[in-house]
Amino acid sequence: MNDEPDAIAERKMQFLFALRSRGVTDARVLGAMEKIDRAPFVRGIFADRAYDDMPLPIACGQTISQPSVVGLMTQALNIQPRDKVLEVGTGSGYQAAILSQLARRVYTVDRYRRLVQAARHIFETMGLVNITAVTADGSFGLPDQAPFDRILVTAAAEDPPGPLLAQLKIGGIMVVPVGQSDTVQSLIRVTRHDTGFEYDELRPVRFVPLVEGLGRDE
Repeated sequence: MNDEPDAIAERKMQFLFALRSRGVTDARVLGAMEKIDRAPFVRGIFADRAYDDMPLPIACGQTISQPSVVGLMTQALNIQPRDKVLEVGTGSGYQAAILSQLARRVYTVDRYRRLVQAARHIFETMGLVNITAVTADGSFGLPDQAPFDRILVTAAAEDPPGPLLAQLKIGGIMVVPVGQSDTVQSLIRVTRHDTGFEYDELRPVRFVPLVEGLGRDE
């Protein structure tokens, strides 16, 4: 009778080992990813792949990102406990849930109402009260809540979007995949200084494209 819980515990241990082996070494990030179970965010026929280090399809033609990429992007943000964070591209809600363990407040925006509603339900079920999920065109950020200490974009843009750069505090950090949607993109870390923006290329990635406008949920 205990085989199934033991098997899940073993898979979770392997999950965390895979994160470390792929470069996720920040203790706070690893702690957040240990605390936030990926399983509730993976549904249907892919539910048994929740602890695999791979991206998986979700509703609206989107994906839940590979856990090691989630960890590396989160690590690159260097989130501090008092930070206010904007995530562009809620998707399943998994990334926002990780961010919620590290930041004071998380705002997450997605163009698909269906995804936002599903993510809100998981956040409520998990008691994650410091996340605000909004249906909106994320390419324009959330001007009413700006500026942000950290911004994370989980869809690829040809260039770091100007409206998002403008909503980043001085000293703030944005992590964004940059590149054409049909090629391998580069993960870029943007740091805003008094005199302008500093860009660091982190690693190759592949994300769905950042699309303007609201999505059709059908």
